[in-house]
Amino acid sequence: MTELRRTIQPVATEKGGGLNLGETLRVSLDSLAANRVRSFLTMLGVIIGVASVVSLMTLGNGASNAITNQVASIGTNSLTIFATSPASRGPGGGGAAITPLDMSNVATIESLRLPIVGPVPQFTSSSTVIAPAANTTANVVGTTATFQEVQSIVMEVGTFISDDHVRSVAQVVVLGAELKQDLFGDGVAIGETVRIAGKPLRVIGVMELKGGGGFGSLDDQAYVPISLAQQRLFSARTANGQLRVNTITVSVLDAKNIDFVQERIEMALRDQRNIAPGAQADFSVINQAAFLSTLTQITGLLTTFLAAIAGISLLVGGIGIMNIMLVSVTERTREIGLRRAVGAQSRDILLQFMIEATVLSLFGGIIGVLVGSILPIVLTAMGTLDAPITPDSVIISLTVAIATGLFFGIWPARRAANLNPIEALRHE
Repeated sequence: MTELRRTIQPVATEKGGGLNLGETLRVSLDSLAANRVRSFLTMLGVIIGVASVVSLMTLGNGASNAITNQVASIGTNSLTIFATSPASRGPGGGGAAITPLDMSNVATIESLRLPIVGPVPQFTSSSTVIAPAANTTANVVGTTATFQEVQSIVMEVGTFISDDHVRSVAQVVVLGAELKQDLFGDGVAIGETVRIAGKPLRVIGVMELKGGGGFGSLDDQAYVPISLAQQRLFSARTANGQLRVNTITVSVLDAKNIDFVQERIEMALRDQRNIAPGAQADFSVINQAAFLSTLTQITGLLTTFLAAIAGISLLVGGIGIMNIMLVSVTERTREIGLRRAVGAQSRDILLQFMIEATVLSLFGGIIGVLVGSILPIVLTAMGTLDAPITPDSVIISLTVAIATGLFFGIWPARRAANLNPIEALRHE
């Protein structure tokens, strides 16, 4: 009876049965406060839904940025050429035998005198790298001095391979940051000797931690002069006596010219490798900018997909609001009848229940944002993933939460507003 008096009192201030927004709002909040457990359980679905959306969108954006930054770290104006089978457009694909690239192809690209840095040939083979106190298996990359510029490599200590090293077939090696750690730990590597393919090589440099490159991480590899890799460490001769390379990389000075440069290189190589017009080439050219654009689209779709999955939780939360409010209408039938008897209009009842649904959704959304922010903040603080909370994830989550509450609150509100006052007063 005390609760009914509390409900009737503000209604008596409604003049002429008109709409009094302030009093209706107070009645709605009093009703929610009087049933705290039920209100919290109603909000729980919204809290879980919003927390899931915020958390997954933030982590998805963070992962997407990490991937694209790694790819972009080697430059979006890079072109990478590698041999393929005419029946396959990817490295290592099936089909006819692959005709490898060789140093004559590198010379052909150099002769074009394009506005590029490079070309940078690379010959890669896997080998055991043996240090005085440890050994491991790693990719050994034979390359030239220009590799450092094209890949934007920064040395932690020492120097990178020079043109003199390549000309003199010097037995020197540069270690990636992770490979150095595996072989020497926290000790000094410069000046030490490691053995690769049975040959002693002097360590002249250690790279700073770089991260992923176009074809994997640069940090767990060893780098030697390409002449050393081709002539002394590994077998790199082709059937016609040329020195084989795995890939050729060029960096275009102006990104606006990348399509022009790619076209010129493709035409020159097709001509040199005797590929008839219209026939499928036995090599591919990867445009790093196009690759990055495609990757960005894929990661964006993945983030949207994760948010959509999390949005299902919001849908479930909205259904929970509707169910609880329908039960609430049944429980408060007599209260609604009393309000109507003392002058409240249908629109007042409708507004009251809509306010209750909106308040539940809003507060559930705010709590959900706070809960959903915990994991990204922890991961960012730990340095595991840079995943800052973005305003769009918060705004989208709160907007959807409020919209969900309004949408699923309409039916219970209309049902309450359309109750017959006399029948409502008779309800037990």
